[in-house]
Amino acid sequence: MTTTLAIPADSIRVGDSRTLRFEGASHGSNVSFFLVTSDPGQGPGLHRHPYDETWTILEGEATIVVGDETVVARAGDTAVAPANTWHRFTNTGAGTLRVVCIHASPVMIQEFQDTVTSSR
Repeated sequence: MTTTLAIPADSIRVGDSRTLRFEGASHGSNVSFFLVTSDPGQGPGLHRHPYDETWTILEGEATIVVGDETVVARAGDTAVAPANTWHRFTNTGAGTLRVVCIHASPVMIQEFQDTVTSSR
């Protein structure tokens, strides 16, 4: 575990993308986050976590699906997905979406619906 006051963005950047991925456990923190910058139409597929996820929209517009609910969120808005609830967001605005996705966990655990096999 490393405790650092300032963590350079490039050290937590996801590949060559504009997305940053901070996992708290590696830095002495009990929370993790993504800082996502995406273009219209982009967003993660339907997924869930064994802990709550909270989003704060910094710029743009996102359509957020949490369980059976859908909401449009804009800059300044906050939304929450309870633990174990399928959710996703998509940039449905005309420009760039910047959103902080806060994971209430020192490590990120994500299960994507398209990788779950169903016995129904």
